[in-house]
Amino acid sequence: MTRSVQVIRPPSFSMWAMGQHLARLVECRDLVYTLTLHRISVRYKQSVLGYFWAVLHPVLLLLLYTMIFSRLAAVPTHGAPYAVFAFTALLPWTFFSNGLSGATIGLPAHSNLMSKVYFPREILPLSYVLASFLDFLIASVVLAALMFYYGFRLTASALWIIPAMLTLTVFLTGIALIASVLQARFRDVGVAMPLLLQVWMFATPVVYSRASVPQGWRHWYDLNPLVAIMETFRGALLHSALPDRMLLAECLAVSLLVAAVSYAWFKHVEATLMDVI
Repeated sequence: MTRSVQVIRPPSFSMWAMGQHLARLVECRDLVYTLTLHRISVRYKQSVLGYFWAVLHPVLLLLLYTMIFSRLAAVPTHGAPYAVFAFTALLPWTFFSNGLSGATIGLPAHSNLMSKVYFPREILPLSYVLASFLDFLIASVVLAALMFYYGFRLTASALWIIPAMLTLTVFLTGIALIASVLQARFRDVGVAMPLLLQVWMFATPVVYSRASVPQGWRHWYDLNPLVAIMETFRGALLHSALPDRMLLAECLAVSLLVAAVSYAWFKHVEATLMDVI
């Protein structure tokens, strides 16, 4: 039986090298699947509520934000009940936040595994992203229940959430690769991540809409790639509205660029990761 041999060469930024890395990642899809399942089982191991935590977390945040922003701040929702208005953006945001938080600590948390066997290191942060996507799917049941309760009906515009989620996943993967490498070298990143995510959330139309942002600030505000994603998600589900296609296209272009650059950089420093972890 012929054994597969992996030759570790000096890092390269060539398109050929990146193609080989991607091909290797596809070959290791079984490991991606296994580590993702492991991630999910460990997260809820010895937990009384188990997978219900995937629903409880965003629901508790929803209750808190509803009390604050619908009662005290009176955020405009364009006719939609605040609970469903907020949850349509809180759901993808929770996917992004949990995926990034987990992926950031992925490499240092598996230093023992990395020191014993070679595998594409990007599988570790990627498994956190995929595990968070499963939580997103589970929590989507709550969104479906809210929309049914308040009498919202899906139209063909709802299909726009598919490219929105694909864009979000691409962007999250790129940011997760960068954060995981930085955390391997500088542990400050993991400490600062909760604060960064908190600030990032309030710079994103999660608990309010993009229309609430003053017109003079929109140009700078829209530089945040998550703006187009959240607005597309909310508008497609609640208002049967077509997205701002230019804004969404720009977001997709930025996401692809971030993912490509971060993956190339990740593979460039991969060979020396064990020296710094």
